[in-house]
Amino acid sequence: MARKPATWLAFSILLYVFLLHTSTLYLFMRGFLLTRLSLPNISTCDTCTLPRTHSRLVLLVIDALRFDFISPQPAITPSPHYHNVLTLPAQLTEKYPEHSFIFNTFSDPPTATLQRIKGITTGSLPTFVDMGSNFAASQIAEDSLLLQMQRAGKKMAFMGDDTWTTVYPTAFSHNMSFPYDSFNVEDLHSVDEGVIRHLFPLLHEEWDLLIGHFLGVDHVGHRLGPAHPTMAQKLKQMDQVLARVVNAIDNDTLLVVMGDHGMDRKGDHGGDGLHETSAATWIYSKAIPLSEERGFVPTTLVPTTTFPDAPVAHRSIQQIDLVPTLSLLLGLPIPFNNLGTVIPELFGKSDTLERALRLNADQIKAFFDAYRDSPSGGELNAVWRDIERSWQSIHDGDNAQSVLAMHDFTRLALSSCRSLWAKFNIVLMYVGLVSLLLGSATTWSLYVSAGRGVKYWEANGWPIITRAALASFTGGGLGFVLWLFLPFVKRCFDFVEATLAGASLASTITVLTTTVFKRRLITSLSRPSVFLSIHSLAFLSNSFTFWEDRMLTFLLVASLVPIVLSAVTRPQIERRLRNRILGYSAVFALCIRLASISTVCREEQHPYCHVTFYGSSTQSAPPMLACLLCIPVSYTLSKVIRRFLAISASDKGPAPVFLTWGFTTVLIAGNAYWLMEALDSDTTNFRDFRTYTSMFGLGLPLMMGYLIWWYLPLCLELRATQERDGRRHELIGFANSYGSSFLLFTLISFSVIFYVSQLVGQIALALSLVALLALLEVIDSVRDVQSVVTHWNDKSEYMVPKITFSEIVPISLLALQAFYSTGHQSTMPSIQWKSAFLLTSTVTYPISPILVFMNFFGPLLFFAIAAPLLAVWKVDPLSETRVPSPDKMTAHVANEAETGNVSHSPRVVLSALRAALGMSLYFSVLLLSSAASSAWLRRHLMVWKVFAPRFMMAGVAALVVDLGALIGVSFAVGRVVTKVDVYFKPLLREALQ
Repeated sequence: MARKPATWLAFSILLYVFLLHTSTLYLFMRGFLLTRLSLPNISTCDTCTLPRTHSRLVLLVIDALRFDFISPQPAITPSPHYHNVLTLPAQLTEKYPEHSFIFNTFSDPPTATLQRIKGITTGSLPTFVDMGSNFAASQIAEDSLLLQMQRAGKKMAFMGDDTWTTVYPTAFSHNMSFPYDSFNVEDLHSVDEGVIRHLFPLLHEEWDLLIGHFLGVDHVGHRLGPAHPTMAQKLKQMDQVLARVVNAIDNDTLLVVMGDHGMDRKGDHGGDGLHETSAATWIYSKAIPLSEERGFVPTTLVPTTTFPDAPVAHRSIQQIDLVPTLSLLLGLPIPFNNLGTVIPELFGKSDTLERALRLNADQIKAFFDAYRDSPSGGELNAVWRDIERSWQSIHDGDNAQSVLAMHDFTRLALSSCRSLWAKFNIVLMYVGLVSLLLGSATTWSLYVSAGRGVKYWEANGWPIITRAALASFTGGGLGFVLWLFLPFVKRCFDFVEATLAGASLASTITVLTTTVFKRRLITSLSRPSVFLSIHSLAFLSNSFTFWEDRMLTFLLVASLVPIVLSAVTRPQIERRLRNRILGYSAVFALCIRLASISTVCREEQHPYCHVTFYGSSTQSAPPMLACLLCIPVSYTLSKVIRRFLAISASDKGPAPVFLTWGFTTVLIAGNAYWLMEALDSDTTNFRDFRTYTSMFGLGLPLMMGYLIWWYLPLCLELRATQERDGRRHELIGFANSYGSSFLLFTLISFSVIFYVSQLVGQIALALSLVALLALLEVIDSVRDVQSVVTHWNDKSEYMVPKITFSEIVPISLLALQAFYSTGHQSTMPSIQWKSAFLLTSTVTYPISPILVFMNFFGPLLFFAIAAPLLAVWKVDPLSETRVPSPDKMTAHVANEAETGNVSHSPRVVLSALRAALGMSLYFSVLLLSSAASSAWLRRHLMVWKVFAPRFMMAGVAALVVDLGALIGVSFAVGRVVTKVDVYFKPLLREALQ
């Protein structure tokens, strides 16, 4: 099998695996992660409201305003940075209790701005998969408070976060709309100053609703954390703004100040932690009392909660409760999809409260009736009897009992819908699970088949791919036909799902029957599969999922033990080889342990976890030690890599210049950027210089690095000498001809991932790279032991090493360990949004999302690209012998007797393919196990907090690994074997003349 057909065959197989995993993941996700049905109905009953109490509303959103930022009793041990700084709400509430109310407001997760704007305007609930739309907001089409204002002919003004004008593009008057870019978290002041600049002149103009959305508090949290003096300055500025607003509004204006969500201890948000979901709300009426009768509200209607570390409980509401409350106070109908309940204290008298609750209950009952009649009405079957019983109880008993019954009905509706929109398409979900299982089995069968040798693939390679493609088309067509004519299939699937299910099932069964059942393919996965089994089964436990980052360190070091023991326990092993194996194993374990020191903590890990990735759990700045070590580590890393290359004398040719002037320069540029970012924390003095640094640091490897590598010669040095018995050629670095060139390619990829990682992540990546090189030396030494034991009696085609699964397990675990040690977890708050601004000061599509993606999944991508190193490291270009130099410490000498048949590049390609498929197999099994655990535990209390996020991470990780395998094998290995063939064929012709 020629080189090009081998490369194209490897590309076709890996592309098939990538498409297979994508389709099977899509099928399961469609069954497991459903979006809610948004009814298009609009409340049109103009009499379904109350007489308005106020004619105008000022709604000021202070992004990420956490409840304790305005609480009168915020904490047992208050912080000087954010407690008792914004004090106006507490002061006015104490002075005017009938006019001013403070609430601890629960913001439904995901706690992202777009989803919270939907919640506070429509009263509806988000779903788990809504988080992804925060970067790509689309217009809100369902009924909302703003739509009701438009229908009533009201005039609306806006200034601040431009998300509002994206989701409500026609709501605001043209000359009263002043949107500002919302994603430049490095700019702490421009948006707030713009809001202030337009807010106070507009307060004296004619409008009915004025919305101002401040971003400074949120940006300070993201950039510096709440425990920073800049947070106190920003909150003090907000306090002064609110004081001016209170003085400026007239007596007929209602003021609502709120946070759309909170922030965690570090200043981030997006998840469902208590700090993230606890937002502040302050409602103030200057002249008109909101509550005239003290104590008229039953205590069961005014629940309280205790904020973490607070000394007392405080009144709490649901954030969506603002929608029906504000609608009725302004004399508007409640939006049709609302699930919130009116806030009792704001409806003055008992008879007014009773009417408000009745309108609220009628609106929610109308929503349920419409939902029941919709195509998704069957979802209500499980709760419909309880809903009807609760509705009936409203009409039984006296007025006091009716008030309680209506409140209970609205809360039952809310809890029912929260459970309904976690409802699953069971049929599609289990079809997805079966597809994932068959996909993993197919990956396993291809992995094992890749070890059968060149002759097997010459005869069966293309037929396998051809049959898989034909089966996919046939199965997809059959699935579409079944969907077209069978009502049951149409109820459970749409046509895309039916087509993909048929295609994936048909192709996987075809590949399995071709490679397994006909060939009786058997592989030995017994010992290494223990680690994969332990890792997979851990997803059934929420505790092990919490602590996966710690478990990985143990598994990673333990996975090397069987490899080491298989060599050092052999009686024939030389002392030198035993010392090499033990020494490099120690280096591997040391690097892993040092890298594992870098941690970010999940909420569930407190108080047993301490953040080391940042300066503290309340800061987003790097620790001082990282600032001091980053440049020395980057400089030393290139020296260490060159030392590893020198072991096989392959630090020749372009390697010294590449490492010294290219690789090291990019690493230090990455250090410089993040050091300037840390120094520039509360200013933008270095912004332009940081941008230019990033253009150089990322442009050099991306635009020039790969191009230069494509044309670089091999890391060899040729010396020709004339002796009596003929011409001799001394090739320095011959024994690692493939591996050294491929390593340079992986280092280009590494430098990109390194650059987008923060300082502690850069140090952790450097340690992970050294661990990878040490692992390669351990595996190579073990192969030497095995070759010594067999005395090289095996002259089969496996002179290129046959990759074993025990070699794949450590590199797969190393990829995951690098993911965690670079400051990530399987949670939304661990996303490092700062990386979006490496090249620009504002969010720029698609650059910013790509940079965030590379920061988050980059370590997995790098190790997937590097996986073929298992196949090419210290493999020489001659087919008759693998390592002519027994100690590999000196240059290799090739004479005419050794130069028989050049190039076993097809074997190199197939061995690299096997390594890539092995890593893909590991991650596909993790995906299968996380999907199965999420499905099995779908009614578990923590399914959306723990199991679903880990499944989502596993799904993307599997696809990233497949993509890295495609790049590493099809692009890099293919080019390396071409270089080797081009280099050695003329040399051998000359040597044989």
